[in-house]
Amino acid sequence: MDPERGEEIVSALREAGAGRVTRVEATAGLDRRLAEVAPDIVLVDLEHPSRDMLDALTLATEPTARPVAMFVDRSDRALMQAAIDAGVSAYVVDGLRADRVKPVLDMAIARFHSVGRLRAELEATRAALAERKTIDRAKGILMKARGLSEDEAYALLRKTAMDQGRRVAEVAESLVSAAGLLG
Repeated sequence: MDPERGEEIVSALREAGAGRVTRVEATAGLDRRLAEVAPDIVLVDLEHPSRDMLDALTLATEPTARPVAMFVDRSDRALMQAAIDAGVSAYVVDGLRADRVKPVLDMAIARFHSVGRLRAELEATRAALAERKTIDRAKGILMKARGLSEDEAYALLRKTAMDQGRRVAEVAESLVSAAGLLG
């Protein structure tokens, strides 16, 4: 980091009301240093990011751990994509000015939370699809073993779940597991 630019950022953060600002000068040991500091947000200022630096950043900040904003002097599409893949929430080219630091950090935080919500929705959707697949398999087992229609098989799963105080997906998972054991 350029010491003058670094001081400009620190001053801008303090003027914006940041409670604690810690500067980390080197990328070597970045993961250990960030673990010690446990920041709410990471701001990176580089003239030109390298793959090594982005790898260090990826190791140091899991994409879901905290917002990361990066100021760089030169544009490079491949490195910008690598930065985003590393979890950078805001990638600002040639835009470091004291009056822009706070709005960029606010945007990085907002984007971080937005991406987090999308990740949570994706996980919930994946879980729902997996449950649906398990329920369908359980219905198939019941249809074959007991000669039921699909609706009757689902009704039996649902009644069993209600009787046992469990979710339909849990009952279906138990049935699929048991059927797997029986061959």
